[in-house]
Amino acid sequence: MPVHGIGGLFFRARDPDALSTWYRDHLGIGAGCTPDGGDSDPWSWRTEGGPVVFAPFKADTDYFAADKQWMLNLRVSGLDALVDSLATKGVATERRAEWDSPETGRFARLHDPDGNAIELWEPPADA
Repeated sequence: MPVHGIGGLFFRARDPDALSTWYRDHLGIGAGCTPDGGDSDPWSWRTEGGPVVFAPFKADTDYFAADKQWMLNLRVSGLDALVDSLATKGVATERRAEWDSPETGRFARLHDPDGNAIELWEPPADA
């Protein structure tokens, strides 16, 4: 198969520079970022390999806001520490016990300054 993975995610923003800074400062992602905190080229975000879910949802799903076409799901490690770090920066997150399971992992949700939904996903240790 000639496709090897997702090459980018492109979306509209009221203030692209400010939103890029928010993602970099709060989640450590975006152009120039790497998983270990090092530097990447100025256009790309270097990620760790691992599973990526690609799943269209029904138009009337209530899994994320009805006025949004997409939700960003970020694979993370150390979910509790990340949620605590976000809280110290004033970023509200939501956790629900029913979202977590041993088979799929643990989840938290938040929104960026433009109101886009972000789901943080910590896969099970054996995934």
